[in-house]
Amino acid sequence: MTHTVLVTGVSRHIGARVASVLAADPDIDRVIGVDTVPPPSLSRDGGVPLGRTEFVRVDLRSPDIAQVIAAADIDTVVHMSLVSAPPRSGGRALMKEHNVIGTMQLLGACQRSATVRRVVVRSTTAVYGSSPHDPAVFTEDTEPGEPPGHGYAKDASEVEGYVRGFARRRADVVVSMLRFANFMGPGIDSPLTRYFTQPVVPTVLGFDPRLQFIHEDDAVEVLRRMALENHPGTFNVAGDGVLLLSQCAHRAGLPSLPIPSPAFRFMGDLVRGAGLGGFSSEQIRLMRYGRVVDTTRLVSALGWRPTFSTAAAFEDFVRARDLAGGLPSAMMDLLSQTVEQAMKR
Repeated sequence: MTHTVLVTGVSRHIGARVASVLAADPDIDRVIGVDTVPPPSLSRDGGVPLGRTEFVRVDLRSPDIAQVIAAADIDTVVHMSLVSAPPRSGGRALMKEHNVIGTMQLLGACQRSATVRRVVVRSTTAVYGSSPHDPAVFTEDTEPGEPPGHGYAKDASEVEGYVRGFARRRADVVVSMLRFANFMGPGIDSPLTRYFTQPVVPTVLGFDPRLQFIHEDDAVEVLRRMALENHPGTFNVAGDGVLLLSQCAHRAGLPSLPIPSPAFRFMGDLVRGAGLGGFSSEQIRLMRYGRVVDTTRLVSALGWRPTFSTAAAFEDFVRARDLAGGLPSAMMDLLSQTVEQAMKR
Protein backbone atom coordinates (compact mmCIF):
# COMPACT_ATOMS: atom_id res chain seq x y z
CA MET A 1 0.00 0.00 0.00
CA THR A 2 1.31 3.43 -0.95
CA HIS A 3 1.49 6.24 1.59
CA THR A 4 1.45 9.97 1.02
CA VAL A 5 1.81 11.90 4.25
CA LEU A 6 1.11 15.56 4.98
CA VAL A 7 2.98 17.08 7.97
CA THR A 8 2.01 20.54 9.19
CA GLY A 9 4.30 22.86 11.15
CA VAL A 10 7.54 21.78 9.46
CA SER A 11 9.26 25.11 10.09
CA ARG A 12 9.50 24.19 13.79
CA HIS A 13 11.91 21.69 15.28
CA ILE A 14 9.65 18.73 16.11
CA GLY A 15 7.58 19.11 12.94
CA ALA A 16 10.75 19.12 10.84
CA ARG A 17 12.09 16.04 12.63
CA VAL A 18 8.84 14.15 12.07
CA ALA A 19 8.83 15.03 8.36
CA SER A 20 12.49 14.01 8.11
CA VAL A 21 12.04 10.58 9.70
CA LEU A 22 8.95 9.84 7.61
CA ALA A 23 10.74 10.92 4.44
CA ALA A 24 13.52 8.44 5.27
CA ASP A 25 11.03 5.55 5.38
CA PRO A 26 11.13 3.57 2.10
CA ASP A 27 7.52 2.44 2.61
CA ILE A 28 6.32 6.05 2.29
CA ASP A 29 6.03 7.36 -1.24
CA ARG A 30 5.78 11.09 -0.59
CA VAL A 31 5.97 13.47 2.36
CA ILE A 32 4.46 16.93 1.91
CA GLY A 33 5.50 19.47 4.54
CA VAL A 34 3.48 22.65 4.94
CA ASP A 35 3.94 25.84 6.96
CA THR A 36 3.59 29.59 6.61
CA VAL A 37 7.39 30.08 6.38
CA PRO A 38 10.12 27.88 4.92
CA PRO A 39 11.92 25.53 7.32
CA PRO A 40 15.38 26.76 8.44
CA SER A 41 17.04 23.97 6.45
CA LEU A 42 15.64 25.51 3.25
CA SER A 43 16.74 29.05 4.10
CA ARG A 44 20.39 28.22 4.89
CA ASP A 45 19.84 28.87 8.60
CA GLY A 46 20.67 25.32 9.63
CA GLY A 47 17.83 23.30 11.10
CA VAL A 48 16.77 19.72 10.54
CA PRO A 49 17.41 18.39 7.00
CA LEU A 50 14.05 17.45 5.47
CA GLY A 51 15.40 14.83 3.07
CA ARG A 52 12.94 14.22 0.23
CA THR A 53 10.13 16.13 1.97
CA GLU A 54 8.37 18.42 -0.51
CA PHE A 55 7.74 21.80 1.10
CA VAL A 56 4.60 23.77 0.26
CA ARG A 57 4.12 27.24 1.69
CA VAL A 58 0.53 27.52 2.81
CA ASP A 59 -1.38 29.10 5.68
CA LEU A 60 -3.69 26.60 7.35
CA ARG A 61 -6.25 29.36 7.83
CA SER A 62 -6.57 29.49 4.05
CA PRO A 63 -8.77 27.16 1.95
CA ASP A 64 -5.62 26.43 -0.05
CA ILE A 65 -4.81 23.54 2.31
CA ALA A 66 -7.72 21.60 0.78
CA GLN A 67 -6.13 21.98 -2.67
CA VAL A 68 -2.82 20.62 -1.35
CA ILE A 69 -4.54 17.56 0.14
CA ALA A 70 -6.56 16.92 -3.00
CA ALA A 71 -3.70 17.44 -5.46
CA ALA A 72 -1.34 15.05 -3.63
CA ASP A 73 -3.93 12.38 -2.76
CA ILE A 74 -2.91 12.59 0.89
CA ASP A 75 -3.89 9.54 2.95
CA THR A 76 -2.22 10.45 6.29
CA VAL A 77 -2.17 13.84 8.01
CA VAL A 78 0.15 14.59 10.94
CA HIS A 79 -0.91 17.91 12.44
CA MET A 80 2.04 19.46 14.30
CA SER A 81 1.22 23.10 13.80
CA LEU A 82 -0.06 24.14 17.24
CA VAL A 83 2.10 26.94 18.65
CA SER A 84 2.57 27.33 22.41
CA ALA A 85 3.58 31.00 22.59
CA PRO A 86 2.38 34.14 20.79
CA PRO A 87 4.50 35.29 17.85
CA ARG A 88 6.37 38.57 18.19
CA SER A 89 4.11 40.15 15.60
CA GLY A 90 0.39 39.51 15.90
CA GLY A 91 0.42 38.44 19.52
CA ARG A 92 -2.16 36.27 21.20
CA ALA A 93 -4.90 36.96 18.60
CA LEU A 94 -2.78 35.62 15.75
CA MET A 95 -1.74 32.62 17.86
CA LYS A 96 -5.38 31.69 18.49
CA GLU A 97 -6.26 32.09 14.81
CA HIS A 98 -3.36 29.89 13.80
CA ASN A 99 -4.13 27.18 16.36
CA VAL A 100 -7.91 27.05 16.26
CA ILE A 101 -8.99 28.46 12.89
CA GLY A 102 -6.08 26.73 11.16
CA THR A 103 -7.08 23.38 12.66
CA MET A 104 -10.71 23.91 11.66
CA GLN A 105 -9.70 24.56 8.05
CA LEU A 106 -7.41 21.52 8.03
CA LEU A 107 -10.08 19.21 9.45
CA GLY A 108 -12.63 20.61 7.03
CA ALA A 109 -10.29 19.74 4.16
CA CYS A 110 -9.77 16.25 5.58
CA GLN A 111 -13.50 15.75 5.94
CA ARG A 112 -14.06 16.56 2.27
CA SER A 113 -11.16 14.39 1.11
CA ALA A 114 -11.85 10.98 -0.40
CA THR A 115 -8.28 9.79 0.23
CA VAL A 116 -7.49 10.71 3.86
CA ARG A 117 -7.60 7.60 6.04
CA ARG A 118 -5.52 8.57 9.09
CA VAL A 119 -5.19 11.82 11.08
CA VAL A 120 -2.69 12.31 13.91
CA VAL A 121 -2.97 15.46 16.03
CA ARG A 122 -0.41 16.84 18.42
CA SER A 123 -2.09 18.12 21.58
CA THR A 124 -0.75 18.77 25.07
CA THR A 125 -1.22 17.64 28.67
CA ALA A 126 -1.86 21.32 29.38
CA VAL A 127 -5.52 20.62 28.53
CA TYR A 128 -5.78 19.12 32.04
CA GLY A 129 -4.82 22.46 33.54
CA SER A 130 -2.94 22.86 36.84
CA SER A 131 -4.88 23.50 40.02
CA PRO A 132 -4.99 22.56 43.71
CA HIS A 133 -8.01 20.35 42.91
CA ASP A 134 -6.14 18.09 40.49
CA PRO A 135 -5.83 14.33 41.04
CA ALA A 136 -2.36 12.94 41.71
CA VAL A 137 -2.27 11.49 38.18
CA PHE A 138 -4.39 12.32 35.14
CA THR A 139 -5.64 9.57 32.85
CA GLU A 140 -7.03 10.35 29.40
CA ASP A 141 -10.58 10.16 30.81
CA THR A 142 -10.00 12.47 33.80
CA GLU A 143 -11.77 15.82 33.71
CA PRO A 144 -9.59 18.79 34.69
CA GLY A 145 -10.13 20.25 38.14
CA GLU A 146 -10.22 23.71 36.58
CA PRO A 147 -10.49 23.69 32.77
CA PRO A 148 -8.01 26.06 31.11
CA GLY A 149 -9.60 29.39 30.32
CA HIS A 150 -6.94 31.12 28.25
CA GLY A 151 -3.76 30.77 26.25
CA TYR A 152 -2.26 27.71 24.61
CA ALA A 153 -4.10 25.27 26.87
CA LYS A 154 -7.48 26.74 25.95
CA ASP A 155 -6.56 26.63 22.25
CA ALA A 156 -5.61 22.97 22.60
CA SER A 157 -8.90 22.20 24.37
CA GLU A 158 -10.84 23.82 21.54
CA VAL A 159 -8.75 21.98 18.95
CA GLU A 160 -9.48 18.67 20.68
CA GLY A 161 -13.19 19.43 20.55
CA TYR A 162 -13.03 19.96 16.80
CA VAL A 163 -10.96 16.79 16.38
CA ARG A 164 -13.57 14.74 18.28
CA GLY A 165 -16.29 16.21 16.07
CA PHE A 166 -14.32 15.27 12.96
CA ALA A 167 -13.84 11.72 14.27
CA ARG A 168 -17.61 11.36 14.72
CA ARG A 169 -18.37 12.65 11.24
CA ARG A 170 -15.68 10.55 9.55
CA ALA A 171 -15.83 7.24 11.39
CA ASP A 172 -13.89 5.67 8.51
CA VAL A 173 -10.80 7.75 9.38
CA VAL A 174 -8.43 6.63 12.16
CA VAL A 175 -7.95 9.64 14.43
CA SER A 176 -5.14 9.64 17.01
CA MET A 177 -4.83 12.53 19.47
CA LEU A 178 -1.56 12.77 21.41
CA ARG A 179 -1.34 14.78 24.62
CA PHE A 180 2.35 15.45 25.04
CA ALA A 181 4.05 16.49 28.25
CA ASN A 182 6.54 19.35 27.84
CA PHE A 183 9.11 18.56 25.16
CA MET A 184 12.68 18.38 26.41
CA GLY A 185 15.98 17.81 24.64
CA PRO A 186 18.96 19.45 22.95
CA GLY A 187 16.96 20.94 20.08
CA ILE A 188 13.95 22.22 22.01
CA ASP A 189 13.41 25.97 22.39
CA SER A 190 10.27 26.62 24.41
CA PRO A 191 9.13 28.85 27.29
CA LEU A 192 10.00 26.05 29.69
CA THR A 193 13.49 25.34 28.32
CA ARG A 194 14.19 29.09 28.34
CA TYR A 195 13.07 29.13 31.98
CA PHE A 196 15.81 26.61 32.75
CA THR A 197 18.50 28.56 30.89
CA GLN A 198 18.43 31.44 33.37
CA PRO A 199 21.27 31.71 35.90
CA VAL A 200 18.64 31.99 38.65
CA VAL A 201 15.38 30.04 38.57
CA PRO A 202 12.50 31.97 40.15
CA THR A 203 10.02 29.71 41.95
CA VAL A 204 6.73 30.27 43.71
CA LEU A 205 7.30 30.44 47.46
CA GLY A 206 5.86 27.41 49.25
CA PHE A 207 5.43 25.25 46.13
CA ASP A 208 7.57 22.49 44.65
CA PRO A 209 5.55 21.09 41.73
CA ARG A 210 5.93 17.67 40.11
CA LEU A 211 6.87 17.89 36.44
CA GLN A 212 7.00 15.46 33.53
CA PHE A 213 8.89 15.71 30.25
CA ILE A 214 9.03 13.82 26.97
CA HIS A 215 12.35 13.68 25.17
CA GLU A 216 12.23 14.97 21.61
CA ASP A 217 13.54 11.64 20.25
CA ASP A 218 10.70 9.74 21.91
CA ALA A 219 8.14 12.32 20.77
CA VAL A 220 9.27 11.86 17.17
CA GLU A 221 9.14 8.07 17.51
CA VAL A 222 5.58 8.15 18.86
CA LEU A 223 4.49 10.39 15.99
CA ARG A 224 6.23 8.14 13.46
CA ARG A 225 4.46 5.07 14.78
CA MET A 226 1.08 6.79 14.87
CA ALA A 227 1.53 7.94 11.28
CA LEU A 228 2.15 4.38 10.11
CA GLU A 229 -0.14 2.34 12.37
CA ASN A 230 -3.82 2.48 13.31
CA HIS A 231 -4.25 3.56 16.93
CA PRO A 232 -7.49 5.48 17.28
CA GLY A 233 -8.15 7.43 20.47
CA THR A 234 -6.49 9.86 22.85
CA PHE A 235 -3.11 9.11 24.42
CA ASN A 236 -0.99 10.75 27.11
CA VAL A 237 2.70 10.88 26.11
CA ALA A 238 5.38 11.42 28.78
CA GLY A 239 8.60 9.89 30.00
CA ASP A 240 8.44 7.59 33.01
CA GLY A 241 8.75 9.15 36.45
CA VAL A 242 8.57 12.73 37.67
CA LEU A 243 10.93 15.47 38.82
CA LEU A 244 10.24 18.11 41.42
CA LEU A 245 11.03 21.64 40.30
CA SER A 246 13.67 21.82 43.03
CA GLN A 247 15.29 18.67 41.62
CA CYS A 248 15.37 20.22 38.15
CA ALA A 249 17.14 23.32 39.47
CA HIS A 250 19.61 21.17 41.41
CA ARG A 251 20.40 18.92 38.44
CA ALA A 252 20.90 21.97 36.25
CA GLY A 253 23.22 23.49 38.84
CA LEU A 254 21.02 26.54 39.19
CA PRO A 255 20.16 28.45 42.36
CA SER A 256 16.44 29.00 42.89
CA LEU A 257 14.80 32.21 44.06
CA PRO A 258 11.50 31.61 45.92
CA ILE A 259 9.11 34.51 45.29
CA PRO A 260 5.61 35.05 46.75
CA SER A 261 2.92 34.12 44.25
CA PRO A 262 1.67 37.71 43.60
CA ALA A 263 5.25 38.79 42.91
CA PHE A 264 5.84 35.86 40.56
CA ARG A 265 2.77 36.81 38.54
CA PHE A 266 3.64 40.52 38.63
CA MET A 267 7.19 39.79 37.52
CA GLY A 268 5.94 37.70 34.62
CA ASP A 269 3.77 40.58 33.41
CA LEU A 270 6.62 43.08 33.66
CA VAL A 271 9.20 40.87 31.98
CA ARG A 272 6.80 40.03 29.16
CA GLY A 273 5.94 43.71 28.74
CA ALA A 274 9.63 44.56 28.48
CA GLY A 275 9.97 42.08 25.61
CA LEU A 276 12.29 39.79 27.56
CA GLY A 277 10.20 36.64 27.54
CA GLY A 278 8.29 36.18 30.76
CA PHE A 279 5.87 33.66 32.22
CA SER A 280 2.41 32.98 30.85
CA SER A 281 -0.47 32.35 33.22
CA GLU A 282 -0.28 28.66 32.29
CA GLN A 283 3.39 28.47 33.20
CA ILE A 284 2.78 30.23 36.51
CA ARG A 285 0.12 27.69 37.44
CA LEU A 286 2.39 24.84 36.36
CA MET A 287 5.13 26.29 38.59
CA ARG A 288 2.71 26.15 41.51
CA TYR A 289 0.76 22.92 41.11
CA GLY A 290 2.61 20.85 38.51
CA ARG A 291 0.96 18.08 36.49
CA VAL A 292 1.45 14.32 36.14
CA VAL A 293 -0.23 11.99 33.62
CA ASP A 294 -0.60 8.23 33.26
CA THR A 295 0.78 6.71 30.04
CA THR A 296 -0.53 3.15 30.41
CA ARG A 297 -2.83 3.47 27.39
CA LEU A 298 0.02 4.53 25.09
CA VAL A 299 2.38 1.77 26.24
CA SER A 300 -0.36 -0.84 25.86
CA ALA A 301 -1.37 0.33 22.37
CA LEU A 302 2.15 0.59 20.94
CA GLY A 303 3.83 -2.20 22.87
CA TRP A 304 6.60 0.33 23.42
CA ARG A 305 7.57 2.89 26.04
CA PRO A 306 9.72 6.02 25.82
CA THR A 307 13.46 5.37 25.91
CA PHE A 308 14.11 8.44 28.08
CA SER A 309 12.55 8.82 31.51
CA THR A 310 11.54 12.31 32.62
CA ALA A 311 14.81 12.61 34.55
CA ALA A 312 16.93 11.32 31.63
CA ALA A 313 15.23 13.72 29.20
CA PHE A 314 15.99 16.67 31.46
CA GLU A 315 19.60 15.55 31.99
CA ASP A 316 20.10 15.30 28.23
CA PHE A 317 18.79 18.86 27.87
CA VAL A 318 21.15 20.08 30.61
CA ARG A 319 24.16 18.40 29.01
CA ALA A 320 23.43 20.03 25.67
CA ARG A 321 22.95 23.55 26.97
CA ASP A 322 25.45 25.99 28.42
CA LEU A 323 23.56 27.12 31.50
CA ALA A 324 26.40 29.25 32.87
CA GLY A 325 25.65 32.39 30.86
CA GLY A 326 24.07 35.34 32.61
CA LEU A 327 20.77 36.99 32.03
CA PRO A 328 20.69 40.32 30.23
CA SER A 329 21.35 43.04 32.79
CA ALA A 330 17.94 44.57 32.04
CA MET A 331 16.22 41.35 33.09
CA MET A 332 18.34 41.03 36.24
CA ASP A 333 17.53 44.62 37.23
CA LEU A 334 13.85 44.03 36.50
CA LEU A 335 13.88 40.86 38.59
CA SER A 336 15.35 42.70 41.58
CA GLN A 337 13.01 45.66 41.25
CA THR A 338 9.95 43.40 40.91
CA VAL A 339 10.78 41.42 44.05
CA GLU A 340 11.35 44.63 46.02
CA GLN A 341 8.06 46.14 44.84
CA ALA A 342 6.09 42.99 45.59
CA MET A 343 7.59 42.66 49.06
CA LYS A 344 6.41 46.17 49.89
CA ARG A 345 2.79 45.33 49.02
